[in-house]
Amino acid sequence: MTTGMNLWDFNVWAFLLTISELLIAMIVAQILRNNIKLIKQTMIPSSVLGGFLLLLVHWLFKSAFGIEIYKTSTLEILTYHGLGLGFAALALRNTPKKTDGVSKTGAFDSGVTVVNGYLLQAVIGLLITIILYKAIGSFFASGIILPMGYGQGPGQAYNWGHTYEIQHGFEHGTSFGLAIAAMGFVSASVGGVICLNRMKKKGIFKGEIGQDAVEEYTVDTFTGKNEIPVTESMDKFTIQVALVFISYTLAYAVMTGLNKLLDPSGQGASGIAGTLQGMIWGFQFLFGTVCAILVKTILNALMKKGVIKRNYTNNFMQNRISGFMFDIMVVASIAAIDLSAFKNREFVIPLTLICIAGAVGTYFYLKFVCKRIFPWYEYEAFLSLYGMQTGTASTGAILLREIDPKYETQASNNMVYHMPWAILFGAPMFLMVGIAPRSLSNAIIVLLACVGLFAVFNVVLFRKQIFRKKKTK
Repeated sequence: MTTGMNLWDFNVWAFLLTISELLIAMIVAQILRNNIKLIKQTMIPSSVLGGFLLLLVHWLFKSAFGIEIYKTSTLEILTYHGLGLGFAALALRNTPKKTDGVSKTGAFDSGVTVVNGYLLQAVIGLLITIILYKAIGSFFASGIILPMGYGQGPGQAYNWGHTYEIQHGFEHGTSFGLAIAAMGFVSASVGGVICLNRMKKKGIFKGEIGQDAVEEYTVDTFTGKNEIPVTESMDKFTIQVALVFISYTLAYAVMTGLNKLLDPSGQGASGIAGTLQGMIWGFQFLFGTVCAILVKTILNALMKKGVIKRNYTNNFMQNRISGFMFDIMVVASIAAIDLSAFKNREFVIPLTLICIAGAVGTYFYLKFVCKRIFPWYEYEAFLSLYGMQTGTASTGAILLREIDPKYETQASNNMVYHMPWAILFGAPMFLMVGIAPRSLSNAIIVLLACVGLFAVFNVVLFRKQIFRKKKTK
């Protein structure tokens, strides 16, 4: 402990108290959700509701007593790392690939659909903010944060909002990104409830909206086939957490090495190198995912060669770790929003317009796609994809569970296996996120490029319908 620091000093307790506040907010939200039917039927996740509750309490204490119950910077750091650690945990799982025997290209089509959703949101967002830049002086490139907040979630919304604020002078950019992510969860809940109510009227959905599915566990869930024991000299859960942090530390080492190549002086790179530098640290979750896959591959290879006798990873525990990290990320991201930014019309008007237009556009585009591309499980595909495109993968899982509680349709597998295709097809757009804020002309070029890619990828998505008709003629 630092010389002169007492055990009762606030700094000794500050970080743990912040974590406690986040957890308390989620527990209160969970109790409210379970006991108030109206809240439960909105299907807003407890972490989202907890974030809004904590934000309200923080604002009340600050307004009434001038006391800040947490540091926003701490919450921003938790948001940033929660995303990377959560993805590392997901990548450490050993998940067998399955199909329903009907659609052999479900994961591929889901990946292309997800990228088209990003592109549509980018077009909607940029079109609105470029127009508003001329009208009221809003930041012209802020609209491209829409797919980062809606499609990628709070972690990426924070990453790019913060980058735009620090590197490109977008005032309140961090809060702008986090606010989009927060409204994305609201949009997911509203859209999900609308869809389920329409299904109820048609007699397709006969359950109660917001009813949680009951999961059944056995001893094998915690032990798995040929896995290390639950308890020995080192607890099994401790090993799972260690593997996640080892993977994430490897990712940091790789990113640091790349950063040294781009910025040898350490003063901040410029030009293309500066854009790449921002992207490296903005996509830390991808590096975490790759390094986790590497760690898993090494462990599997060592087990095959007999160097280690049992499998070290456990899917159930890694799911729980990722769930914890994503919950912390979500509640922290919402609580970190700076409410003072809402006093500026340059902030509020574009935020309101792109969030509403983004939700409506995404809803109707996915309804159109799912009816034609996933006819065997149209509603399951829509709910899972819409949840992912406005919130996170966990939001998609929550909506899907309403009509597929045991995840029996291919929609659940598509949520897992679409990612490589989404990364492959989405790479150009992710590059453009770093290019758009450099100038108005760049933003317009990026807008036109997104329109072009959206058209091309829709041809890829509807390839069977398009070319089948041509052959028929």
